[in-house]
This record gives sequence, C-alpha cells and structure tokens, in this order.
Amino acid sequence: MIITEDKDHRFLRQIGEKSVDELPPGEVLVRVKFSSLNYKDVLSSTGNRGVTKNYPHTPGIDAAGVVEESRSEIVKPGDEVIVTSYDLGMNTSGGLGQYIRVPAGWVVKKPAGLSFRESMIYGTAGFTAALSVYRLVEYGIGPERGKILVSGATGGVGSIATAILAKSGYEVAAVNGVIDEKEYLLGLGAKEVISIEEATDTTGRPLLRELWGGGVDVLGGPILATTIKSTKYGGVVTACGNVGSHDLPLNVYPFILRAVTLIGIDSQNCPMPTRAKVWEKIASDWKLADPDLMTTEIPLEGVSDRIDLILEKKHKGRTVVKLPD
Repeated sequence: MIITEDKDHRFLRQIGEKSVDELPPGEVLVRVKFSSLNYKDVLSSTGNRGVTKNYPHTPGIDAAGVVEESRSEIVKPGDEVIVTSYDLGMNTSGGLGQYIRVPAGWVVKKPAGLSFRESMIYGTAGFTAALSVYRLVEYGIGPERGKILVSGATGGVGSIATAILAKSGYEVAAVNGVIDEKEYLLGLGAKEVISIEEATDTTGRPLLRELWGGGVDVLGGPILATTIKSTKYGGVVTACGNVGSHDLPLNVYPFILRAVTLIGIDSQNCPMPTRAKVWEKIASDWKLADPDLMTTEIPLEGVSDRIDLILEKKHKGRTVVKLPD
C-alpha cells in the first residue's frame, strides 16, 4: 500500500505494509483489484490538511474489488463492488492499498457491464463527469440546444465529460490545457478545441455573446464566469471544481436576463439512488467504446512518480492503478 508520512512537515510517499486489523471500523472488507488517481489523492499525498487531517495515511478515493467480509444484509462476501467518494482516501484508509474497510452505505454493486479496470477508468472523475451530464439531461439540455463547453477538458473529469457528451450526440467545444492536446481532444470526440485565453473574458462585461447551449466546468473562477455569461437563454452550466479559482467574478444578469441555471456537482455525498442510476448509465448508454484512449495503467510502484506529473500539470486523462494480487 501507499503510505504518506509527515516527516517534520515534509510529506513522503512510500510503499509499506499494514495489517488488516489496523484498518478503520466498518461493516464491509473489500479486497481491492484496481484503484485510480484523482486530484484529491494528490492533495492528500502532499499534506493538505483540508483533505486529510492525520498521518501516516493511505490515500485513494476510488476502489473496485471483491467483498471478503460483510456484516451487512445488503452486501455479501463475493460481491463485486465499487467504492468512491464519501470519506474514502481522505481520513479513511483508501484504495491505494490492497484492502479497505468501509461502511456498507458507501458500497455500490459493480454493474455487470463494467470490469474492475473499466470502473476505475471512470472512478470519481468519471462519476463526476457523468453526474454533470445527467444534470444537463435532467434539466432539458439536449444536443439540439447547441454546443456544450467543457473546461479542463484534458483532465480526468473533462476528458470523460467530453467523450460521454460526444457519444450522446452533443457537439463539444473543449478547452485545451496548459499543454497543447488538441489532437487528443479531437480524438475524444470534441468538435472544436479552444484555448484557455479564448475561454476567458477579460473585458468585465456583464453579458457576452450567446455561444453555448450549456457547460461542464471543472475549473471555477474566470472561465466559469465567462461560460455563464456566454450561455444561451435557458441554458445550464454545471460546476464541480475550483482548480482555477474558488472565486466567481460574476453578476446576476445571466440569471435574471437569460434564465441561465448554475448547478453545483457534488460527487462525494451524492445520494445512493442517484449514484446507482449514474453508474448504470456509465455501464450502458454512456460506456465509452475505447476508454484506453484516455487511460494510463500503472502498478502501485508508479504512483509517486505519477503524482509528481500531476503536480507539474503534465498528465492527461485518467490513471488507473492495478493492485498486486
């Protein structure tokens, strides 16, 4: 397992061992087959106390595997399951270890249409992307409403949102990252690729030309504000991240003059009925034909180097972690 330790305020990551008896309490013990890397894992691994309060700690907010022990009537030994979000990998020992022990209420039975590996290609990032698309559909934003702007499109959430939208018949305008990945985004199905500068208004105008039927925003800050100000009448924009900024430099005009709706996306505490519906959509209508286009698979030994790449903004798509047998 990956263990992050606080050594005089220097946070060091290494592979170590821990007894199953040292895992936190919970009704369900899962043998982890695959995990994945998300930005929250990077924060936990680098000592962000807003994510993880106590160290040493095993990060990993995603896990897929087989139930080995259960004290719950709804989850049985031998069940193939997915555990994402809630407190997993934050203050509860996470999926970058061979075993997790969690409350039964955190466990989703893995849909038959997904392998363990495929479920972790999606993971929290993919679930967040799918939940964003689910909300657009729920609020009546279909392909006929026009292009959907996806910010942070080279990252995990953005890549999968772009691919799901394209598969569902939407035209996607994808915002390129710091590193030029235009061909990658077109390969995912984007119809148009624009730069961060093009997606960010600097004029300060209260409203901008109507361009988008809706948006899936991962970054927050000025790009989210620009997207809202550029969305057509009655459009919907979802927001799930703040890598760009947690501030929103905006006025009320898009909401009261164009009836734009802003929907917050919280995958961590999403109610289980909605969570299960979205996972079923991922395993069926929204299952990607070739998810390997956006996927890098690494062993546990490669996690630390991959986290460094994410910190340097040199990664794209999704990273799945295969746990030792």
